[in-house]
Amino acid sequence: MRSPSGDVRAHYGSLDARLATLTPEELADRQRTQERFFLLQGITFTVYGAESSTERIIPTDILPRIIPGAEWARIEAGLTQRLRALNMFLADIYSEQQILMDGVVPRDLVLQAPSYRREMQNLYVPHQAYANVCGSDLIRQENGEFAVLEDNLRVPSGVSYMLANREASKRVFPGTFRGAGVRSIDRYPDLLLATLKSMAADWRPNPQVVVLTPGVYNSAYYEHAYLARLMGAPLVEGRDLVVHDNMVYMRTTTGLRRIDVIYRRVDDDFIDPLTFRRDSSLGAAGLFNAYRAGNVVICNAPGTGVADDKAVYAYVPEIIRYYLGEDAILPNIETYLCREPSQLSHVLANLDKLVVKAVGASGGYGMLVGPHATQAQREEFAVALRADPSNYIAQPTIQLSTAPCLIDHAVEARHVDLRPFILSGEKIVVTPGALTRVALKKGSLVVNSSQGGGSKDTWVLSDGKGDKS
Repeated sequence: MRSPSGDVRAHYGSLDARLATLTPEELADRQRTQERFFLLQGITFTVYGAESSTERIIPTDILPRIIPGAEWARIEAGLTQRLRALNMFLADIYSEQQILMDGVVPRDLVLQAPSYRREMQNLYVPHQAYANVCGSDLIRQENGEFAVLEDNLRVPSGVSYMLANREASKRVFPGTFRGAGVRSIDRYPDLLLATLKSMAADWRPNPQVVVLTPGVYNSAYYEHAYLARLMGAPLVEGRDLVVHDNMVYMRTTTGLRRIDVIYRRVDDDFIDPLTFRRDSSLGAAGLFNAYRAGNVVICNAPGTGVADDKAVYAYVPEIIRYYLGEDAILPNIETYLCREPSQLSHVLANLDKLVVKAVGASGGYGMLVGPHATQAQREEFAVALRADPSNYIAQPTIQLSTAPCLIDHAVEARHVDLRPFILSGEKIVVTPGALTRVALKKGSLVVNSSQGGGSKDTWVLSDGKGDKS
């Protein structure tokens, strides 16, 4: 919000002026108003591993994060470039595998990745859009530029919290919001539905879209129901689906209705017990055969996780250069591949300074934050690293940038990251907004909702609004 000299940055000027007129009690009252809104809307999340893994309101902060238009234009261009290249990478590794033959990405790194699905080999994917919904995590570096921390191409969550935060933000600071020139994100559900329909538009004039959820006990169930309602699409579970003659139908009160596009919020392993995990009851038997026959589209495509594998992440700048002939607009964070003996030695010698991540994990699980870990935790991770080095990467401890947050009636700095959402079907669209995730504990760097982090609204200003800073 302020520059190193202490001056308020131009794009935060109107918010700073409004905050100066409010007492701590008035700010606290607005925070309570926002929490009531979330409670009445049923906006919840499950924090696994807590004393009781029950649903709770996702912690939210009323002070928006504000991004100038010119800065967002660079983010938008970088994300579009990145997803284009990753979709081309997925189309390649599931067909000719030219990038592997040319040695740009190690063959074994891809083909032995836990998320690589050989069942996807040589299957037709409309528009070569494997990752239809992507949520890349960005951080601001010390030089002020944004960089990509990781890509989420499987079943990324959080967009419902982005939309809900916006609704709440309009209530908390209505005048400031109207005068700031904030770009709208209200069309996201329509854009998502149009993206999903475009995946089947070649053979069906008005495709039937459904949202496939694991059920009410999933941590992001609220989001599944919320998006289905906003799109006007049925919300279904695996038990609601029937596969007959390689066609997929859903049970309705008036009989079976054919489905063309499944926006699945179920992991690969569980979508079809005949093809993947035999003990799964979350998907539908025969679903993948119907997909293979071209009678239904699954979004995101199975096997997309190999492109957001944390080891493959290290090669994304080369992937962009290989397919597009361009340098990456948004850089990566320096990454050590523990599969390389020399890099493994460096990681083991510096566990107290690095963040170590399991390559196939997500949501903040399977991770060691070296500086904040105990000696026993570091020793335990060292054993795991030596036993299976290919399963881990390491990165320097990133000092996440901070944004103003309302903490105990006072405005304080807390660490944040940024998760914009990109849609890919017939074309690629970047939503002009994002989920800003906040580490609400003082000094904490863990922003994941599943690990107890919170969120806030993100205001992307129109071109020319607040660009001087």
